[in-house]
Amino acid sequence: MNATDIVRYGNQTLLRSIEGVEPWEWEVPGAVGTWSIKDILSHLTSYERLIGEVLGSFLGEGLGPYATQIMELGGHGFNERQVADRAQRSPEEIVGEYREAYEQSERILERIPEEKRREVGTLPWYGPQYALDDYLVYTSYGHKREHSAQIDVMRDRLRTGETATSAAR
Repeated sequence: MNATDIVRYGNQTLLRSIEGVEPWEWEVPGAVGTWSIKDILSHLTSYERLIGEVLGSFLGEGLGPYATQIMELGGHGFNERQVADRAQRSPEEIVGEYREAYEQSERILERIPEEKRREVGTLPWYGPQYALDDYLVYTSYGHKREHSAQIDVMRDRLRTGETATSAAR
């Protein structure tokens, strides 16, 4: 497995999904539950920050505020807090933050030797049977693929005039 490629593919998928989102499309609820496309991007941005902290820990840096917050609040509480924290920001600001966080994660990942990425048990809080590569496949690649598909579906619904309410009927 090439973690660098996998992380890059997830990023490319997400960027394709948000490319050309119209200003009015960003904040329409219903892409995932009550979340809008902007909320999904806020969520993924917070996870990109978290990934950067996890990667940094492999270089001797301590875990930072994102890791602390997810441990304190749990996944749901973390998600809600991070989306709320970005609610007043523009989509452009959130895209910029996401890109910055991704680029930072990519730079850090390149500094971690491949054998260390594959070493099982280096993330005991994630599961003693997993390696960093496993974590990245889900948290970076799989997570972005899942939410990118939801963004794509929402954009299709919005462009055909179908809302989440009408789709549920």
